[in-house]
Amino acid sequence: MGRFQKHLFICNNQRKDDDPRGCCASRGSPELLDYLKKRVHESGLKGKVRVNKAGCLDACEHGPTMVVYPDDVWYSPKNQEDMDEILTEHVQNNRIVQRLVIPFKKK
Repeated sequence: MGRFQKHLFICNNQRKDDDPRGCCASRGSPELLDYLKKRVHESGLKGKVRVNKAGCLDACEHGPTMVVYPDDVWYSPKNQEDMDEILTEHVQNNRIVQRLVIPFKKK
């Protein structure tokens, strides 16, 4: 097993206001990142779960975007309640939160 049981990456990429793709930072990802870090600490998961900011995860149209490894599950959380649900259901109980999963098309 690796150093952490789960590793959560949250896109904090910022683009110019006129970029048609938009960006996760303008959709609130920095605040969601800070909130999730606080919740991981409060939940006693520090050292077991790592939360990191990420550069562009290339899923701008779904932003804010996050990915949970080693599970390779991609989410589009919009608010603190979504983050709490991912933390409780996925991170702590290993149940994917289907309503927040990004539906990528197979290439």
